[in-house]
Amino acid sequence: RQELTLSPGSPKLTPPLDPTHQIELILSVSPAELTLDPACQSELTLRPSLATLTLDPAHQPEETPAPSLAELTLEPVHCRPELLDACADLINEQWPRSRASRLHSLGQSSDAFPLCLMLLSPSPTPEAAPIVVGHARLSRVLDRPQSLLVETVVVARALRGRGFGRRLMEGLEVFAQARGFRRLHLTTHDQLQFYAHLGYHLGEPVQGLVFSRRLPATLLKVFPRAPSPRPPCKASSLAAQTAPRLPKGSSLPPPPPLPEPLTTSPPPPAGPLPKSLLETQYQDLRGCPIFWMEKDI
Repeated sequence: RQELTLSPGSPKLTPPLDPTHQIELILSVSPAELTLDPACQSELTLRPSLATLTLDPAHQPEETPAPSLAELTLEPVHCRPELLDACADLINEQWPRSRASRLHSLGQSSDAFPLCLMLLSPSPTPEAAPIVVGHARLSRVLDRPQSLLVETVVVARALRGRGFGRRLMEGLEVFAQARGFRRLHLTTHDQLQFYAHLGYHLGEPVQGLVFSRRLPATLLKVFPRAPSPRPPCKASSLAAQTAPRLPKGSSLPPPPPLPEPLTTSPPPPAGPLPKSLLETQYQDLRGCPIFWMEKDI
């Protein structure tokens, strides 16, 4: 049995290897580079069954470095069609959905809105595609020409908690400002503190538009608006109703007695309901509490 010791400073293997001998090679994390002598014709075969590689706990492999925040860019999905699949995978990681349906939704992105934006990190090599770090969708808001609705905000699961969500939201503000918009609206179930730290506050529901072309004003009027208090009934409207004719000489029956006044509970106070980051009066389609938030940009 021949024992061979390698060190980082050794430029080649010494002593020369004897082809008739079997050599057991033990690698550790300390040698930085292995260089073979070209004059020594040797064949090196590594088989897992013959050797076990054990790493020193003091020398753990480093994690893949996170992308630099300064190198991130925000680009529309429809400008980078080669990244549609990667963007769909990112969103489906958070909200599973049919891949075909997700790709169809992303394919509707356009400069006329709705518009899907990707937060991209430069690729590690020139040949590779950029890495999709985050995604958000912007839609126009009914009757609010200077507002946008922010939806489907997501950051890659492995990169959360490192500032990429803030970078994505700040990029959305710059993007919207450059196009003349002055307010952003969004909804959330459990990220109130995150958005509050970014300057968002509780607001009222808005109607997002999912059309890429301008619709006629007559069609837009059919969208539901915020409910308004009903005007009190006027006496003249009741008098205008036609009373049934009775036979001559008959008398009208006595009117029913007036209802007793309600004394169980006082009427609710006028004005908007109190708002806090702990309670909300709104629910989503599944009946879960949802918070509407907005911010002037």
